[in-house]
Amino acid sequence: MPVTENIESRAAVAGHPIHPMLIHFPVAALIALVGADFGYWWTGDEFWARAGLWLAGVGAAGGWIASIAGLIDITTVADIRRRITAWCHAILAVMMLSLASLNWMVRYQGSEELVLWSFYLTGVTAVLISLASYLGGRLVYEHAVGVDVES
Repeated sequence: MPVTENIESRAAVAGHPIHPMLIHFPVAALIALVGADFGYWWTGDEFWARAGLWLAGVGAAGGWIASIAGLIDITTVADIRRRITAWCHAILAVMMLSLASLNWMVRYQGSEELVLWSFYLTGVTAVLISLASYLGGRLVYEHAVGVDVES
């Protein structure tokens, strides 16, 4: 079904939505965390543990910052609020960011017993990122959220 009219973002700069601008770095960091965890598991090298701590922190903090723009859009734009896809995307994102934050806290404490928990948290977070990203793509490509279809 072709999109005939766009849904403008309220959290935008010169008509460009902020949320899609900011979300790429946290997503990249949290997906790279899978590789860092695998690197640590494979080699036991502390470099990968330090890299994982930083990737988890950048991913969680950056994700929460990017989510502010998404929160502004979902709470202030009625056409976005009417979309079940938007609510599913938001719920998955909050779940994912909560797990990413917990993952960072576990790594920051540095307890050896908790390393295995970090691996599990990383895997579940990566799955949730994939699902939330898919739904975010649907919001853009199927519902034209933040897209100028008149051009």
